Amino acid sequence: MVEEIEFSLKTPFIDLLQLLKATGLCATGGEAKWAVEEERVKVNGELESRKRRKLRNGDVVELDGEFLVRISSVNLT
Repeated sequence: MVEEIEFSLKTPFIDLLQLLKATGLCATGGEAKWAVEEERVKVNGELESRKRRKLRNGDVVELDGEFLVRISSVNLT
C-alpha cells in the first residue's frame, strides 16, 4: 500500500532534496542524495536523477514505490 502525503508550497518551487527532507522521507541531505543516486525517486512517474530538480504545483514525487507526495500551492493572497 502506498502512503500519500500532501505538501503545500509557500514559494513557487522547492528542490527535490529539500522536499525529501521537509516531508521526513529522508532524515538528512546525505540520505536524500543517496536516494536519488540509487534511482529510488520518481517525479511524475519518471526516474529522476537531478538532485536539485525544481518541483512545482501539481508535481508528484514517489519514493521506493511506497510514498507518494503530491505538491500543491498555498494561495498567499
